[in-house]
Amino acid sequence: MESNAGLAPEVESILAAARDRGGGGERVAVDARSLPAAFEAAEADGRAPIVAEVKPTSPTADGERTDDPVELAEQMVEGGAAALSVLTEPEHFGGSAETLARVREAVDVPVLRKDFLLHEDQLDVVEADVVLLIVRFLDEEGTDDLEDLLAAARERGFQVLVEAHTAEEVERAVAAGADIVGVNNRDLARLEVDLETFPAAATAAPESVTLIAESGIETPDDVARMREAGADALLVGSAIMDHGGDSDVAENTRRLTQAETDT
Repeated sequence: MESNAGLAPEVESILAAARDRGGGGERVAVDARSLPAAFEAAEADGRAPIVAEVKPTSPTADGERTDDPVELAEQMVEGGAAALSVLTEPEHFGGSAETLARVREAVDVPVLRKDFLLHEDQLDVVEADVVLLIVRFLDEEGTDDLEDLLAAARERGFQVLVEAHTAEEVERAVAAGADIVGVNNRDLARLEVDLETFPAAATAAPESVTLIAESGIETPDDVARMREAGADALLVGSAIMDHGGDSDVAENTRRLTQAETDT
């Protein structure tokens, strides 16, 4: 099993904050919108299935977007996003549970809660259609077991995106029962992106698994490359948010969702 030794200091800081963060108290129950169905609907409409991320900032971003996150979310949907990802990690990404709740109320597509969840009680914070569990950060001392946390999330009605970075982690995700697996092109040890990561790791997933390529996807060519490698969908944050500027988020999204139409 891969150790968390050697993580970038920014990631160590994120994990330390996550370990200290408690849950919301009352048990959450969710009537989730189907993520795979949203991907299929996008494809039927001729769109590349994009999960667009509402992310005010991040340790790897060059700046910050201070626009109303609900307006940004609505623009992403206008641009053809099949689903949204909303950061709820407050200290390093400027996210909040309140933002996610507002966004989910405003849109009719599935919404992923993007956070670093290490314990079952952290599920009981806000209703979302999908929650993220990261293989590398679970099954370690001081965290819950991946399989147990996956089951606990499903008991509440959540769909679960289990994130991996290597073929071995994809195998661990599938063995734990994951049916939606994300492969992060960003190495969390060095915070470096390599678009060869997804093609190499995706081969470990059976055809029954919904595969999402994450990180480093910036252009229509990148979309085509990940799709050819087997991605059922793509999670895109910075290229749409444009943290260093004020470009049109709807147009940024449309440029990627129309990638297959344009090629």
